[in-house]
Amino acid sequence: MDFSRETGMVLIPTRFVWPYGGRVVYISGSFTGWTQWPMTPVEGCPTVFQTICSLPPGYHQFKFVVDGEWRHDEHQPFISSNLGIVNTILLTSPQIQIGPGSGMDVDNEAFQRTFPGISDADLGISRQRVAVFLSTHLAYELLPESGKVIALDVELPVKQAFHILHEQEISMAPLWDFSKGKFVGVLSALDFILIMRELGSHGSNLTEEELETHTISAWKDAKSYLNSQINGQGEAVSRQLVQAGPDDSLKEVASKILQYGVSTVPIIHSPSADASNPHLLHLASLSGILKCICRFFRHSPSSLPVLQLPICAIPVGTWVPKIGEPNRRPLAMLRPSASLNAALNLLIQAQVSSVPIVDDNDSLLDVYSRSDITTLAKDKIYTHINLEEITIHQALQYRDDPFSTNGYNNQRCHMCLRSDPLHKVLERLSQPGVRRLVIVEAGSKRIEGIVSLSDVFRFLLGS
Repeated sequence: MDFSRETGMVLIPTRFVWPYGGRVVYISGSFTGWTQWPMTPVEGCPTVFQTICSLPPGYHQFKFVVDGEWRHDEHQPFISSNLGIVNTILLTSPQIQIGPGSGMDVDNEAFQRTFPGISDADLGISRQRVAVFLSTHLAYELLPESGKVIALDVELPVKQAFHILHEQEISMAPLWDFSKGKFVGVLSALDFILIMRELGSHGSNLTEEELETHTISAWKDAKSYLNSQINGQGEAVSRQLVQAGPDDSLKEVASKILQYGVSTVPIIHSPSADASNPHLLHLASLSGILKCICRFFRHSPSSLPVLQLPICAIPVGTWVPKIGEPNRRPLAMLRPSASLNAALNLLIQAQVSSVPIVDDNDSLLDVYSRSDITTLAKDKIYTHINLEEITIHQALQYRDDPFSTNGYNNQRCHMCLRSDPLHKVLERLSQPGVRRLVIVEAGSKRIEGIVSLSDVFRFLLGS
C-alpha cells in the first residue's frame, strides 16, 4: 500500500480498528486493491484488532474479513455498493500549519474519552508542583561545570560558518557583532536549509561562488526579505535575539523557548548596568531544563502522579488517528525514495526539527533532521548535488555514522512505546540532542505517533 512513488508525496497515516473480536481479522479496501491486509490484536486487548495504513487524500471504501467472513462496522459510515455494504472514509488534504506557538498536540477531548485514567486532581497537583520547581530555580543551575560555547562573528563568510558547524558537530551558534558590541542573533541549520534551497532555485541571486564572500550579516539581511518580513515603511524587519539572564527562573526560560518557537536561548550575563561587555555563559534548551526536573523528582516520583501513567493515557504528542477521528495536524513522514528537497520543504512547512523516514509498511527506518544539512559541508558536497535529484536515502549516506547499516542508523532513531510511562519518556527526552521520540509499535516499529520536548512542556505547564 505505497502511494508515495511520486517523489515527496505526503501520506495520511490512518488507524483502522475492528473492536468486535475474532481469531483472524483482515482489512480489504479500495486502497489495497481489495486484497486482504492483516490486522493485529492490540496489546492487552485480544478482542480488538488494528492496523495503520498511509493513504492519500480522497474517498476510500473498505470492509473487514473476520474468520473468513466479510463484515462491515455498523458504527462507522457505510453505503451499499456492488460489493455489498462497505464502510467509507473521506480524507482531506493535510494542511500542515504548525506555528511556533502551537506545538504538536492532540485532540484532548478524544484522548480523555478513550483513556479516562488521568484525573483532574492528579493533573492539577503534578502541574502545580512542576510550576513551583521551575519558578524557584534559576537558569544559573543549567550551567555545566566545564564546557565551551561557540559564537560566530557576523562578518564571517557563510561558507566558513557552514564548515564550522559541521566540524564542531553543533546545529546552531550565537552571532556576535563587534561594531555593536553585543550578540545580535543566531545562525542555525535552518539558515543553511534556506541557503541550499536558494542556491537550487532558478531565480536565485545567490551563487555558490558568492558563498566564499557572502557574510552571515548579509545573509541575515537577505533572509528578512526572502521571508517577506516587511513593516509599514517597506523596510525589512529583523527579529530580536531571544535571550535570558542567569538570574531568570527556569520557568521564564522555558516559556521563552515555547513562545518564540526556538530550540535554544543564550544565557547572557553583563557585569555592567548598561549591558555592555556581555558574557555568553550557556545555550539553554528544553532538554537541559527537563533534566533538572527529572533529577529533582527522581527520588520522589509519587509527588508527580502523572509520571506513572503510560503516554497513551495522557493528552501529549501527535498520534496517528483512529478511523473517523479528526487529525488537524497529520504526522509528517517520507519514504527513502523521496527527494532531499521534499524533506527540506517538509522541515520548513511543518516547522519540525526532524522527519521520520519509513518503509512501505510505515515502519521506522531512520530520521532526517535539520542538523543533517550540515553534513553536506563535508568535502563541499553541497556544490555538486541537485536537491531534486538526490534522494533522502542517498543524503543519509553522507553522515559519519559508525552504526549505519544499509544506509540507515537506528541509533539515531529515538523511540518509545505507547505503553511507556511518562517518567521513562521524560528521561529519554532529557538526553542531549534528543528533541522528540517516535512512538512505534512493538516488534514491527510501525509509527504510532511522535512526542516532542515542546509537547511535554506544554502539557506540564498547562499551556
